[in-house]
Amino acid sequence: MPVADLNGIALSYDVTGAGPLVVMVMGSGSPGRVWRTYQVPALVEAGFRVATVDNRGIAPSSECAGGMRVEDLVADTAALIEHLGGGPAHLVGTSMGARVVQELALARPELVGRAVMMATVGRPHPLARTLNTGEQALHDTRVQLPPEYAAAIKVQLNLSPATVRDPDKAQEWLDIFEFGASATPSAGVRAQLGMDRSQDRLAAYAGITVPSLVIGFADDRLAPAFLGKEVAEAIPGARYAEIERCGHLGYLERPDEVNRVIIDFLLDR
Repeated sequence: MPVADLNGIALSYDVTGAGPLVVMVMGSGSPGRVWRTYQVPALVEAGFRVATVDNRGIAPSSECAGGMRVEDLVADTAALIEHLGGGPAHLVGTSMGARVVQELALARPELVGRAVMMATVGRPHPLARTLNTGEQALHDTRVQLPPEYAAAIKVQLNLSPATVRDPDKAQEWLDIFEFGASATPSAGVRAQLGMDRSQDRLAAYAGITVPSLVIGFADDRLAPAFLGKEVAEAIPGARYAEIERCGHLGYLERPDEVNRVIIDFLLDR
């Protein structure tokens, strides 16, 4: 993957396909390659040029262990769009990445064609705040949960009961999460966790003018769908779609449905 010096940091990205540019922004703690399992192939087949990026905090991009703000990630994404030929580019983000998309659509609308926000919120919620505080404390006190237990917690928090109803499918997900849980979180991921999430931005989102789609996942425990619906209601003219039988990782649980909704919106049909 290329690494470019953008916005004062090293930013790792990858581009596939030809056509209108779609930039995909991942959530906390995850690399851009996660999109490449399902979303990138579908978007390329639909006729788009797709850029994925390792947000600051995720190596080989700069880890920025001293701290970061959402405004920094917004500026990084804007710089990447300009580096790839300038806007307008379509944006797709999930979780923290959706927040970046929202703020970029507000701050630099000339760079944004259409904006898709999945598993998003526009205001703080005490459950999410407490979970985030606990994750920071685990890192800071160097407490590492047993991988099998950490995997079980991640399955419970991130997936729909419908996904793990089948014991074999549940074991597949447990194995995936257990493998990831064996690594110590990096300083860059800790910096992502420490970003300020305390502001209620719903009123500000009334200023977003680009065509927008908010996708909620019906069984999302980390970003409940009703909070995403609030974002859609705050953005003038925004569409809202809710996908059943999936949780916070709905784009991995029900990728065909998620991809269809995204592509239909980006193609304005």
